[in-house]
Amino acid sequence: MFKKKEEKPFVSAVIPAAGSSRRMGEDINKLLLLIDGIPVLARTLLSFQNNENIDEIIVVCRESDILGYAELCKSFSISKVSQIVRGGNTRTESVLCGVKACSDKSEFIAIHDAARPLISQDIITNVINDAINYGAAAPLVACKDSIKRVENGFIVGDVKRDSIAAVQTPQIFKSDIIKKALQNAKDNNLSLTDDCAAVEQIGISVYVSKGDYKNIKITTPEDIELAQTLLKEV
Repeated sequence: MFKKKEEKPFVSAVIPAAGSSRRMGEDINKLLLLIDGIPVLARTLLSFQNNENIDEIIVVCRESDILGYAELCKSFSISKVSQIVRGGNTRTESVLCGVKACSDKSEFIAIHDAARPLISQDIITNVINDAINYGAAAPLVACKDSIKRVENGFIVGDVKRDSIAAVQTPQIFKSDIIKKALQNAKDNNLSLTDDCAAVEQIGISVYVSKGDYKNIKITTPEDIELAQTLLKEV
């Protein structure tokens, strides 16, 4: 929470929801699967709807999903969704479409995976504050398992755990930074795994915010079961 109302910047949230669900199988849209009776996408959007620091939400999806997602937003009274826009051919292009749809008033843009429905209010707010202080921030968690280098099916060495971490979302940036970074990635056909990588490509460092192990990404059917369990612990 910000101490003074006048200090609060305009923050947009871009939610990429245009990806496929291949690992779910049988052409299942994982974003419509239920966690304790509420669709994954609705849970994600409600997290940003309920955060007082978020001013608008942009959803990016396949054209065939636009009407359905609009109905979902209406059903769950998600009023901060200002636009639902069609994505591009790659994740980077899709996020860029969402970023370009943000309000001209937007000072910071939060990009969050639609398939991370358990994001907490504290994480959203903390990453926003870190982005305000440093220009770019993302939540990370330490890797708990031993990490190995593998070649041709055999372990060939260790990777020190203290030098690596797992990045999560929301990844939050000053608007001009992420717009420049994503446009650069598109213009140069860069193959990137997340938005931090795009920002790093233009020479800007991303501050490490504290992540949350419960902030899982729904990828497989087992993740739905895990999310159900984690939800009971919240």
